[in-house]
Amino acid sequence: MKKNIGIAMGGYSSEYQISLKSGKVVCDHLNPELYNIFPLHILKEKWVCVVDGKEYPINKGDFTVEINKQTITFDCIFNAIHGTPGEDGHLQGYLSMLNIPHTSCPMYQAALTFNKRDLLATLKPFGIKSATSFYVNKGQQIDTKIICEKVGLPCFVKANKAGSSFGVSKVYKEEELQQAIDISFKEDDEIIIESFLDGTEVSVGVIRYHGQVRVLPITEIVSENDFFDYQAKYEGRSKEITPARISEQMKNTINAIAKNIYEILKMEGFSRSEFIIVDGIPYLLEMNTIPGLTTESILPQQAAKAGISLNDLFGNAVEEALKTDRKF
Repeated sequence: MKKNIGIAMGGYSSEYQISLKSGKVVCDHLNPELYNIFPLHILKEKWVCVVDGKEYPINKGDFTVEINKQTITFDCIFNAIHGTPGEDGHLQGYLSMLNIPHTSCPMYQAALTFNKRDLLATLKPFGIKSATSFYVNKGQQIDTKIICEKVGLPCFVKANKAGSSFGVSKVYKEEELQQAIDISFKEDDEIIIESFLDGTEVSVGVIRYHGQVRVLPITEIVSENDFFDYQAKYEGRSKEITPARISEQMKNTINAIAKNIYEILKMEGFSRSEFIIVDGIPYLLEMNTIPGLTTESILPQQAAKAGISLNDLFGNAVEEALKTDRKF
């Protein structure tokens, strides 16, 4: 009997349109002979299941939907929501309380990895290196001189809990810092300001594939812009080279670090971690647990290089989530 799989997409953040694209790709590539596929739009103004262009309200009490007088329950939710509430642990906690399996990591891991500051602090005792940083919270008195003395110039100002490079600025002069901070505060009430690392940027995906943790081929990112910003990510202003043009030794080093992080955090589902290699040392920037899933996105590109089709990538995620021993 076919399983009912809901594809959660959208979300409440600036990334909702990107998420809708990811969710559609998942819908298009899950095997309809194995699964009944239901696109679920989780938006601020509504939660609806969209079937043949018609919207059916989702019951938030038990996450069911009534279609043609039939109540649909879901055997598994494929989580394709970038940002809140799908990438920060809210959806994971909700589904866990309803005992509904999902394809993403558990609630705690989602909340931790979505918070850049907490993630880097958690991994530091395990020897995972990151850039020198300075933290700022909304309402806090800001001394730009002290910040520049700590992290140096140029530096990056980032919204602590945001993705797709929303709320990120590269700052060259102290007098530019306050404006960059104001931009970041439009996305989040916490900011991380990091020293600029001049090196090779790479991205590495890690998945649980047929029960085993598997590191995908590494992607080198070469941005045409000043850094890997929104335009570089989504408007073609970058080169994403898979496999990355790095030595075999460096590839093995990064693979080991990425796998180690996945296992330290007791991750499930997809992860994509970003590193900057400086003088032969990889520095972790962040980890994404709901990475882009379109055909042009980095993790699907890496899977393709590993011989894993989108049908297999997404189907495996569902089957892993459906395992009875899977903690969700």
